[in-house]
Amino acid sequence: MYWTLELASNLEDAPWPATKDELIDFAIRTGAPLEVVENLQVLEDEGESYETIEDIWPDYPTKEDFFFNEDEY
Repeated sequence: MYWTLELASNLEDAPWPATKDELIDFAIRTGAPLEVVENLQVLEDEGESYETIEDIWPDYPTKEDFFFNEDEY
């Protein structure tokens, strides 16, 4: 399983919190690349909901990771 920013961005609008099956369904319905669906299928399914994309990919960049001041724009 590997994630890239491009692949993970397909899940930004997912209905969080969501279970593994809900995320797979969302990815298929929205036409996400096959790699996204494959990555989700490999996740351990403990019956718990994932709260955010960071629960799936801890290295997902957040707004704090970008070096710009929103107040300037």
